[in-house]
Amino acid sequence: MLEHVPGWLGASLRNVRAGHAKLVIASPDLAVGEAVIDLSSPAFAHGARLPERFTADGEGVSPPLLWGEVPTATRALALIVEDPDAPFPNPLVHAIVWGLPAGERGLAEGAIRADGDGEADGRDVGKNSYLTEGWLPPDPPTGHGSHDYVFQLFALGDVPILDANPGRTAVLAALAGNVIAAGMLVGTYSRGEAVPVGDGRAAVQPA
Repeated sequence: MLEHVPGWLGASLRNVRAGHAKLVIASPDLAVGEAVIDLSSPAFAHGARLPERFTADGEGVSPPLLWGEVPTATRALALIVEDPDAPFPNPLVHAIVWGLPAGERGLAEGAIRADGDGEADGRDVGKNSYLTEGWLPPDPPTGHGSHDYVFQLFALGDVPILDANPGRTAVLAALAGNVIAAGMLVGTYSRGEAVPVGDGRAAVQPA
């Protein structure tokens, strides 16, 4: 959708951004402590450009993710991906996955997709900012500059029951007071900007 924003308009909105302080992981209600989950992707390095395959300019599938050990008290995991550089009042939600089993250690490429009312093991793909289930491919306005896509993983000590396909508001309320560890991974993407040398795209092996 945002690929249709003309370059002059994207450039004029370059300084209009939701802000990293509005990310879910920065919410004071979560009381995120010192316990850190090692979150990474075999497709891109932290802070590096997302391969086109995972964006609206490519196949638009979700990237693979890996993470390390979580606290023994973890009952489930939750993932939310946001763009705090979107020219909106709040970050744009690109994905929500609620209720991942505590023993899970990754998501395969393309795993974040519509799943109806969820899976038998409790996981459920929620609604992105376009109110659809699944992965919303990065789609920044041309000329708006580089956008961060922030993958936030939370280990939960308690797992409230949410309606199927929860959105950001419901997930944020459910996370409050329940986060015992968190991890973060940032990928970037832009249109109308110089692509950095060694942006990591060659590391992607098509499925």
